[in-house]
Amino acid sequence: MGTLGGAGLAAAVAASRARTLGMEGERRASQARSSGLPAGGADGESPGGSAPFPGSSGSSALLQAEVLDLDEDEDDLEVFSKDASLMDMNSFSPMMPTSPLSMINQIKFEDEPDLKDLFITVDEPESHVTTIETFITYRIITKTSRGEFDSSEFEVRRRYQDFLWLKGKLEEAHPTLIIPPLPEKFIVKGMVERFNDDFIETRRKALHKFLNRIADHPTLTFNEDFKIFLTAQAWELSSHKKQGPGLLSRMGQTVRAVASSMRGVKNRPEEFMEMNNFIELFSQKINLIDKISQRIYKEEREYFDEMKEYGPIHILWSASEEDLVDTLKDVAGCIDRCCKATEKRMSGLSEALLPVVHEYVLYSEMLMGVMKRRDQIQAELDSKVEALTYKKTDTDLLPEEIGKLEDKVECANNALKADWERWKQNMQNDIKLAFTDMAEENIHYYEQCLATWESFLTSQTNLHLEETSEDKP
Repeated sequence: MGTLGGAGLAAAVAASRARTLGMEGERRASQARSSGLPAGGADGESPGGSAPFPGSSGSSALLQAEVLDLDEDEDDLEVFSKDASLMDMNSFSPMMPTSPLSMINQIKFEDEPDLKDLFITVDEPESHVTTIETFITYRIITKTSRGEFDSSEFEVRRRYQDFLWLKGKLEEAHPTLIIPPLPEKFIVKGMVERFNDDFIETRRKALHKFLNRIADHPTLTFNEDFKIFLTAQAWELSSHKKQGPGLLSRMGQTVRAVASSMRGVKNRPEEFMEMNNFIELFSQKINLIDKISQRIYKEEREYFDEMKEYGPIHILWSASEEDLVDTLKDVAGCIDRCCKATEKRMSGLSEALLPVVHEYVLYSEMLMGVMKRRDQIQAELDSKVEALTYKKTDTDLLPEEIGKLEDKVECANNALKADWERWKQNMQNDIKLAFTDMAEENIHYYEQCLATWESFLTSQTNLHLEETSEDKP
């Protein structure tokens, strides 16, 4: 491997700064808005400047390779290709424009801290029955060393609707950041009951992961609504929810979003075209893997249920075969050990692989939503530029509005590009770890079953040899 020259090192450092800049700028701007200060600081000025960020080429060619190399036939379980473009962390390194109107590019931030200072646990689900509804709440324990928290430990209870509220507030405050997905509100018909213990435990784990992914995010972790969610008592949270925009304001935002989506984006940047193509391909592949994984688990369950019956059958059989009593009991013991190994493997499949794959199915849906919100912001800018070009409205205020929208678009684009790289890195690590652990579990399973039956066959062979030698004169 060749050494990295001075120019290459400078480019690498600049690229690292580029990935961090978008999300940090989004967080600083959010904090400034909540405190009534300009984005640049208390005096409204933005110190420093930034150079353009290095880009990369050929990302569209990389997209043509398939990360989850599946045939159209669902029976093909050869799901991974070594040439995995979806796992390539360098598929997108676009040029980040620097506009004189942009405040976000004029701010320099320190690198992200490596030390974890926020720990969240979701546990102790509790059922509540009222005259109107039945619902589950979960205990949330937060431990932190951050100075902005009034205490080092908090304990609150939250229901699923509260998690939905938090997700909505995060999307509202950070429209182009990749918000972690929540588990579905309703489950697939015929799978499990809504208040089944297994379903509640599965949802608890998903909610635990949701909050901890937010806590680990360099921008979302400092969101004020997230802090209130973790610390406020139930009545305080209810009061805070009522402080949001009114119904008419929300309806106006919805109408504008629908109008922007109807107009569409005329000139979506090439980097986001490639990103959108990546998301569509990823969505197809991960959904198919999810379907195959669920089918494997179902077949494994059927195999396990059938194999459990063979042990007792051999025990009953031994009662009627005096000459084969020991042999049949040994067979029953081997079957019982294989059943336990199969049950352990099924547990690993349901706890390690299936949740990870399904979480990224939900992530694919979230990514599509992020792209739509980015397009809506750009569409709003395009409509103002078009109005100014054709003088469809009062043009005195349009230049100022266009300048603000250009800043908004650039901030949104930079935040998405930085978060995109972070998400892809996490996706690669999570999926690789899940499948590696599952492969190791399978190897251990087959080695254990093989050793069980080899031991049985060896003992039977030795017994047969002893009986043969005794029969000889």
